[in-house]
Formats: sequence, structure tokens, C-alpha cells
Amino acid sequence: MSTPTASQTAAHGPAHAELDRLWAELAPVGRDGVTGGYRRFAWTREDATLREWFAGECARRGLEVVEDRAGNQWAWWGDVDAARARGVQGVAIGSHLDSVPDGGAYDGPLGVVTALATVDALRAAGHEPTVPIGVVNFVDEEGARFGVACIGSRVMTGAMAPERALGLRDHDGVTLAEALRAAGRDPDAIGRDDEALARVGTFVELHVEQGRGLADLDRPVAVGTAIWPHGRWRLDLVGQANHAGTTRLEDRDDPMLRLASAILTARTAATAHGCVATIGKTRVVPGGVNAIPSAVTAWLDARGPVEADVREVVEAVARDSGTRPAAEPLCESWTPETTFDADLAARLSALLDDAPLLGTGAGHDAGILANAGIPTAMLYVRNPTGVSHAPDEHADVADCHAGLDALATVVADLGRRTAGPAGG
Repeated sequence: MSTPTASQTAAHGPAHAELDRLWAELAPVGRDGVTGGYRRFAWTREDATLREWFAGECARRGLEVVEDRAGNQWAWWGDVDAARARGVQGVAIGSHLDSVPDGGAYDGPLGVVTALATVDALRAAGHEPTVPIGVVNFVDEEGARFGVACIGSRVMTGAMAPERALGLRDHDGVTLAEALRAAGRDPDAIGRDDEALARVGTFVELHVEQGRGLADLDRPVAVGTAIWPHGRWRLDLVGQANHAGTTRLEDRDDPMLRLASAILTARTAATAHGCVATIGKTRVVPGGVNAIPSAVTAWLDARGPVEADVREVVEAVARDSGTRPAAEPLCESWTPETTFDADLAARLSALLDDAPLLGTGAGHDAGILANAGIPTAMLYVRNPTGVSHAPDEHADVADCHAGLDALATVVADLGRRTAGPAGG
């Protein structure tokens, strides 16, 4: 990282302390007392608490929160609409606050907390941005409740039609539309938001690394380059319910055997094609210990550097699990290969003393915005365990502070130099 000036060092000390305070406040929300993991799902009580917390912290900084049509929360330092009238778009930073089931503390919240602390650091250093700086909390990035990742950014950018989003169901059969009504919201109001998009000229998302790249390189911060193509598919495996104790093995039509084949094929096909694939969620009907199932629904997550290879993995799983000819795997979400703005990534790497450049197989809201044509970058903070989406996910305090310093440096630079015509 670039050597800070004396004024920056003085400013970042209090900002580091503020980051620590924010982190401590968030720690209890949605944490499971047994596993230590987090259950922060979209449009639940925990989500409402997190959204209120975000709005409160923005208010403490004199920033008014405005929601877009998908429910994402935005707070701007500077008059973003007046800037648009001058043909200038803003620089936005942030991430998300929701989690996967029993997820780690850092995935998402680190980016939101660091974004808020970046505003503090820049103000304390006397920074006067020539373009507005926004802080965002994206809703339902993980897709843990309704099965599709990045719903907030997908709907906002038009990558997902509101009709499809509203029809998604959670494990209990509750639709997104019903969940929104229960949260006091109007489902008919959601959709692509060109006004919100037009305010953003550049987006930078800081995130804990979800692997060991930085740990192996012994560096605290990296700049993202790309996201692998990835998707989620639903497998509907049908059998015949029967008694587990009286039905002869040769007479059984057990869809769990097809599930076992799908799981094993996902591993072998992914290995053969240089991809990764996981079946991490299933639903068994009727779900009795002493009953042969009548149906199993399973969800396949497949990712890889090359789209054709990912699709070969899905084809192999469909073929070997017996989903044909009765059914094809249903693609519930797909994100093509995402390359972040190469010039921007190179610029940020140089600005941060040749920070390493890393690609990833993890999806992010930054990828959705990049595919919508917004110049986008990511910063990763070292994860010494290499573990993510689990309670062991971690980042050392010193590395979190280094991430804050890096983001403040980047935003100060972009806030001096970013300008362009307003538009979607």
C-alpha cells in the first residue's frame, strides 16, 4: 500500500477504531449460539435489524438513505442529483449484510463496514470529493432464502425480471412477493431502476477473500480481475414412495440413488473439466426415516473458468442422475464470465503499490453491476483460513485496517478524477 501522509495516518487511526466499533455492533445480529455461524436472510427480522442499523449509521454521518426499486439502500456524500445535472456520476462503495446459512461474519459485512469507515477516514483527512461518494447495502446477495444470488442487484439492473423475482419461493413456500408484503413493502414497485443506475459512474466493492490466494502470497490486499461463469440448477428426481422395511431392494424406485449418482458425477465431471461443482441443498419428499422417498429436489452449483466446461458438467450430472428424459435441469440463475474494467484494475493495483491481481469463482454484486456496463473493481482482504461460507471465515484486524486504508486511498483518487456523462 502507498505510504500514507502524516495527516492520513492521523485520520486513519480514528477510522480504524470506528471500523472496530461498527464491527462489534454487528457481531451479535443473526448469530447462531450453537454453530457460531450467521443466519441473516432477506426480508426477515434479522434483515430488518441490519437495514435499520445501516440507515442509522448513515444518519450519524449526515447521509440520507435512499432505496432503489429493488430495496437496495444507498447513501450519498454530496448532492448526487446535482452532480448528474452537471454530467458527473458518483463513486459508490459497499457490499451486502445478508449471509448464507451458518455463514461467516466477514462475507459482505466487511465491505459495508469498511465503506462507512472510509467516509470517516476521508473526512478526517480533509478530503473534499469533486464527485459524490455513495455507500450501498445490497439486499439478498447470497440468495440463501429464495435460491437466486444477487437478487437486489439483478432486479435493479434489469438482469432479472421483477415477475420472476416475485415468484421465487423460500423453503417454506413463501414467495418473495409475500415476504415483501409481510415487511410492509409493495411488491408491484420493484423493478429496474434507471435513476439509481444513472447516479453510479464507478463501483468498488471490498470483500474478504474467499480462498487462500493472499495468504499464499503473504499480502493483505488484492485487486480483483474477473469472476468465473457460474450458475445454479435444480434437479427434480422422481421415484415411488414405499415402505423402507418391507419393499424388496429390486422392487424399489428410490430417487435417493439418483441423487447419489448426481453428487458423485458432479465431483468427477468437475475434476475432468477443470471446474468446481457442489450439490449443497436437497429437499426430500415425504422425508420420513422409514419411507422410501417419492421425490428429491437437489440444487447444483457449478462454476469454472470456461463457460463450455461448466455446461459440460451440468450435462453430465443430468445424464448420470437419470433426470432425462423425464426432466431437464432447470437453470435458476446464470452469470456469464465477468471481467472487471481492466484499466481500472491496473490503475488501482499501481495505486496500492502493485497489489496482486486475483480472479475468483465467487459471485458478487460487483459482477452484476459490471455486466450492466458500470466500470467496476473489487478489493480483497486476506483470509488466513481460506474458509468462506462457514463460521471459520476470518480476517485479522490488521488486515481489515489495511483494507480500509486501501479503500480510502482508492476512493480519494477516484473522487478527484472520476467524472463522466450521466446515464444508465
